[in-house]
Amino acid sequence: MKKALISGVSGQDGAYLARSLLSQGYEVVGTSRDAQLCAFSNLQRLGIESKVRCVSMAPTDFRSVIQTLMDVQPDEIYNLGGQSSVGLSFEQPVETLESIATATLNILEALRLLKAKTRFYNACSSECFGETPEGGATEETPFAPRSPYGVAKATAYWAVANYRDAYGIWACSGLLFNHESPLRPERFVTRKVVQAVRRIAAGSSESLKLGNLDIQRDWGWAPEYVEAMRIMLTQQEPADFVIATGATSSLREFVSQAFAHAGLDWKDHVAVDSNLLRPSDIQRSQGNPEKSRRILGWNATSTLADVTRMMVGDAPANVERKKASRASDRPLAVARKAS
Repeated sequence: MKKALISGVSGQDGAYLARSLLSQGYEVVGTSRDAQLCAFSNLQRLGIESKVRCVSMAPTDFRSVIQTLMDVQPDEIYNLGGQSSVGLSFEQPVETLESIATATLNILEALRLLKAKTRFYNACSSECFGETPEGGATEETPFAPRSPYGVAKATAYWAVANYRDAYGIWACSGLLFNHESPLRPERFVTRKVVQAVRRIAAGSSESLKLGNLDIQRDWGWAPEYVEAMRIMLTQQEPADFVIATGATSSLREFVSQAFAHAGLDWKDHVAVDSNLLRPSDIQRSQGNPEKSRRILGWNATSTLADVTRMMVGDAPANVERKKASRASDRPLAVARKAS
């Protein structure tokens, strides 16, 4: 039985990855800064909390990291932890850099000193690229991050590349573009939109306030993206991959489709608030996943319409319409039977 260590197991990707690895017969160990106090609510939502052994590890403390690796002795490490909000990184740049770049460096250095044969996956981000070219960013596209979060992820990416080349450590990075699910925290704009849609569909008179509706992102479905992470560590040689759908949509399109799934017109419920604009932002972010399709055999299958539908789910308004539809069908069914 292979053993996987997931740093950041309590997050969206960590929880879905834990479920995927468990289905493959892995023993899964997840870390949190304080495993006794962490709620691990996402693991609970997926029904796998009792199957994941959770331990305490402070990724920015080298002693904590090396002690954890010595105790667990994992075959694979998935580094998914760290401050994960682009918007929050402008308010907490130091915490963002330390929790991402320093934490990644600590794991790499621990693997070097321990001379471990562990395979290491680092969660990198499309934010490293900044604005992307026509046709989407590839693994060869230069980095030009536009946020402290993007800077931190780019730093971690180059640390991984350096340790792989200098010390022969089996390490790779996944350059993942936006990927969503119901496990997203509400500070992410997609989850903020979906939660507002559900409340408004249930009768709330609130107005959803958003920033720049014209930004374009390459949105995918998180459970599919963690499969790419797992497959990356099955390759003969370590390599970095762009993980994306290859298609872009504006935030306006996301909002429109989310409201439409609840039978609502977004224009009646959304207001633009200039206070929500970031100091600097990426106007268009698109990935080119050709390499992951060719080498990993991985391909995103969920479209934006699928993502918004699965995130909104059965909003109250949809439930009522289904009930009404079933009720209106009954007399017709009786009449047909009688005829």
